[in-house]
Amino acid sequence: MLTVTIADPGLVLLVGAAGAGKSLIAVRHFTPDEILSSDALRAAIAGDEADQRASAAAFQILHREVERRLAAGRLTVVDATNVRATHRRPLLARAQAAGMAVAAVVLDLPPATVHARNAARDRVVGRAVVERQLGWLRETVDRSVLQAEGIDPVVVLRSQRDIDTLRIVRAAALPPTR
Repeated sequence: MLTVTIADPGLVLLVGAAGAGKSLIAVRHFTPDEILSSDALRAAIAGDEADQRASAAAFQILHREVERRLAAGRLTVVDATNVRATHRRPLLARAQAAGMAVAAVVLDLPPATVHARNAARDRVVGRAVVERQLGWLRETVDRSVLQAEGIDPVVVLRSQRDIDTLRIVRAAALPPTR
């Protein structure tokens, strides 16, 4: 069993390419009111979670909600690819401003597994896009970028067994110091 302890309240980033299983992790381990999904926000804005034209507005809302929820002392899970530092940076800044810890659950599955899962979804993301995301993920994991960004804990899931045996334990976070 793979056990990770996260601060509650705090920020949890799900990190992985499209189709890797981030949303599955979210619904297995967190309640719907704890999850902010970029796909769900695109769907709410454009009527289609795949409509990338809605991404800018979706992420504006997501960032505003992260800030609001952390300020209110709520556990917040961000279900988005989060594979690039430029995409994580505003989330980390909001957590730091709220005095909240940040954890990451990384889906670093074999590329063939990710492509197969993506192909089996209702909404398939283009192979080239997934390949780019896998490249960014590889750099992030191999260079321990998440740890360097101050994210702790970082749990890396590399197989279906890791996903199936993941256990998330919540620990009461210390009140923010300001």
